Amino acid sequence: MNLPGNLTEGSQLNIAEDEVAIRMLENRFAAAFNAGDIDAMMRNYVADKSLVVFDLVPPRQHLGADEYRRAWEGFFTHFKDRPKITINDLVITVDGNLGFGHSIQHVMGTDIQGHPVDRTVRVTDGYRKIGGNWLIAMEHISVPVDLKTGKADFSSKL
Repeated sequence: MNLPGNLTEGSQLNIAEDEVAIRMLENRFAAAFNAGDIDAMMRNYVADKSLVVFDLVPPRQHLGADEYRRAWEGFFTHFKDRPKITINDLVITVDGNLGFGHSIQHVMGTDIQGHPVDRTVRVTDGYRKIGGNWLIAMEHISVPVDLKTGKADFSSKL
């Protein structure tokens, strides 16, 4: 049976399985984040210098897994207790050993001064299937900007 776009039933099944695997990766990341387990968080990323992350906060760009791990270590020091994350509206596209996804992520917690933190960000991830496992190879975190004020909109729910 030929399907649209020259996909076979087998290739559609592989794509569906890969999408499920990536969704599970994102769920593992969220669970690790919510537990404050940086080691488990980093197991979702490529473990070498090829990782590229564009972040909201300085240094804005992280090159390599070691550098990004240090950024996460610093991130958690800004919170009184463990912050919590939810990942919503995750859309995934897969083609062979590459994929990408985008989502809306909501982080809540209390900073070390006792102030509530309630931030919503947009995240785009590039995935690579390495040794049969999907990993995040590129990540870009952003927020909408209010063009009238020039300020970031961390509360927009889109």
